[in-house]
Amino acid sequence: MKHPLRILCLGDSYTIGESVPLHHGFPYQLVQQLRKAKITSYAPEVVAKTGWTSGELLAHIAQQEYLSNYDYVTLLIGVNNQYRGNSINIYRKEFEILLQKALQWVNHQPKQVFVLSIPDWGQTPFAKPEQREAISKAIDAFNAVNQSLAAAYKVHYINITL
Repeated sequence: MKHPLRILCLGDSYTIGESVPLHHGFPYQLVQQLRKAKITSYAPEVVAKTGWTSGELLAHIAQQEYLSNYDYVTLLIGVNNQYRGNSINIYRKEFEILLQKALQWVNHQPKQVFVLSIPDWGQTPFAKPEQREAISKAIDAFNAVNQSLAAAYKVHYINITL
């Protein structure tokens, strides 16, 4: 009998599902869908915090202990890099390190890593109407980075951006 799946979800407020009940966050919705398909899974290990940038996620990972391997890793990070006006080049470097770490956790099996695009917060009530277009263009630029790195490392890329 195969062991229950071990899933690691890395990210920020979008990963934890800020302002929604725990079971509405995507890591827990994923587990519910797996269970409906009769695939057993442990509760996902979620390493995410509202406000984190890719650098802050990296720093947190460096200070914690994790399992030596996981069956799947998801990565959704970058909205706070954009929001704070951080350099896209630094994001590229940090995201690549995160992607390499994700691959280590799945024994270098790229089909077991899922990168999710950064949702466009410019389309939400949090953005001022006059800022929406600029925010959308900036999010698109950050997503171009994470999508190109996902392709370079041959991992799955899921575009969830409007």
